[in-house]
Amino acid sequence: MATHQSQSPDLSFVLCICLLSLSTMADAKAFASCKCSSTTGPVVSTSALTTFLETVQETALKTLGETNFDPKYYIDLSLKFNLSTTKEAFDGLPRAETGAVPVRNLDNFISKYFDDPGSDLLHHEPSDFVAEPEGFLPKVENPQVRAWALEVHSLWQNLSRQVSDKVRRRPDMHTLLPLPEPAIIPGSRFREIYYWDSYWVIRGLLASKMYDTAKAIVNNLISLLHEYGYVLNGARTYYTNRSQPPLLSSMVSEIYNRTGDLELIKKALPALVSEYQFWNSDIHEVTIQDAHGFKHSLSRYYAMWNKPRPESSVLDEKSASKFSTVTEKQQIYRELASTAESGWDFSTRWMKNSSDLSSLLTTSILPVDLNVFLLKMELDIAFLASSTGDKSIAERFLKASKARKTAINSIFWNAEERQWLDYWLTDYTDTACKEHHMWLACNQNRNAFPSNFFPLWIHLFNSDTILVETVTKSLKSSGLLNAGGIATSLTNSGQQWDFPNGWPPVQHIVVEGLIRSSSQEARSLAEEMAMRWIRANYAVYKKTGAMHEKLDVQKCGQFGGGGEYAPQTGFGWSNGVVLAFLEEFGWPRDLNIDC
Repeated sequence: MATHQSQSPDLSFVLCICLLSLSTMADAKAFASCKCSSTTGPVVSTSALTTFLETVQETALKTLGETNFDPKYYIDLSLKFNLSTTKEAFDGLPRAETGAVPVRNLDNFISKYFDDPGSDLLHHEPSDFVAEPEGFLPKVENPQVRAWALEVHSLWQNLSRQVSDKVRRRPDMHTLLPLPEPAIIPGSRFREIYYWDSYWVIRGLLASKMYDTAKAIVNNLISLLHEYGYVLNGARTYYTNRSQPPLLSSMVSEIYNRTGDLELIKKALPALVSEYQFWNSDIHEVTIQDAHGFKHSLSRYYAMWNKPRPESSVLDEKSASKFSTVTEKQQIYRELASTAESGWDFSTRWMKNSSDLSSLLTTSILPVDLNVFLLKMELDIAFLASSTGDKSIAERFLKASKARKTAINSIFWNAEERQWLDYWLTDYTDTACKEHHMWLACNQNRNAFPSNFFPLWIHLFNSDTILVETVTKSLKSSGLLNAGGIATSLTNSGQQWDFPNGWPPVQHIVVEGLIRSSSQEARSLAEEMAMRWIRANYAVYKKTGAMHEKLDVQKCGQFGGGGEYAPQTGFGWSNGVVLAFLEEFGWPRDLNIDC
């Protein structure tokens, strides 16, 4: 398999971007008054505590320097005293002209006025955890692999948390949100529940027969949806301005398929319809007229924020430092937050210039994967509504799913590449102001990403054997398949959602799409890639004693790196995907697990 380390943007694609974006500069006045543009769109305010902790974060960077500095640490601190008392003490610290505080003074201030990050979460023993569940991974025959799988299964205990009562009593003293039920966190610096991570956590929990824990996660996410109108990126006050890839309906469907719990569906269905409306609201929905004159509605990522992300405030300010005007800075801040909403934070997939993070244009891209997830939501809601006897909702969402499938094929499909390609709105200066956009072939991003193959995850696509075999051949020749798994791109940019990193959700969606088809070629490839991923995780686990957030797929047994924070261990979705793969494929008794 090819393992390309760099990839140049398609020349015609770049030329199209340049020419058309220049032609729309005259629309600047319309853009400035547009309520949903990247600079003047909606902004959801954050808490006073979050704003203050950003100042603490900035002071800590000036004091300690960039070495081993994690900005999220400071934004996750909890107050011991009220905010005004803490602010007064902070303002009284001695400072150099640079704004730095003597290290001892800063350390003393933090230890006196704050509780450590994570101290407002209590370890929780899941009531449905047993050391070896009945019927656990019946296809895993190899004793060595089975022993490891049980160790991975046991990690659910380590990652289970309950929000402390003190958060409920004084929410103003915490950036953590008071979730009603216990949760599984990803691990390490990620001390709170995350949205799209939770889908793969739940897939692992279902393999572990931990149905109550899985339902509790869904209930927590529904509580966020009721409170804010959408599921937050994560359960923190600084995540209230954005969501993440919408997979709640998939979580509910998976749990229902295992448990038959109709009460869960009845509780979830109104929330799912509400979430669907959010993702098809003015700020997300874009209309495109295709080459045949037909109009289609598709969705984009769009964070309701135009300032530095609090958890990465000092990093975002650095990214925006090349811009001189408030408008330009607001635009890049919204792009950074919108890319975080995509889950792929960060990747050349969203960048005009692969070496310049400040060239992000995520709000001007219609992504294949987001629209696949929304198609899945439409199908899930139709299925769940039908299961409860609500024919009206079922028919409405089946109709919507047919329209989105047509849109996905009309706007994203590229017959030459035999893939679905992200579509760039080249007239991005007034993206949300235009009534509709005209489809241009050169606006498709021809660079290879595994998301180009995500439509195969949906039955409407993987049931077409000829299509599956066509796309499978394209995947095989794409250069994305490596010794340790599927790479996230072919560009080695130093960003963590680029080559050579491979991520658990990417592996799972591509593999599951292939295995659900009736094509023997696709199913064989699915099993091969699942086995590579399992082997790579096993090797890293045996080498480091931990499951890792992402892997380096260039060779079996290396964990990943890059991006704006150090590699993390734990790790919720990594555990979930390994257990889901072992449940699906098993491991023969005589098959070696080593690289």
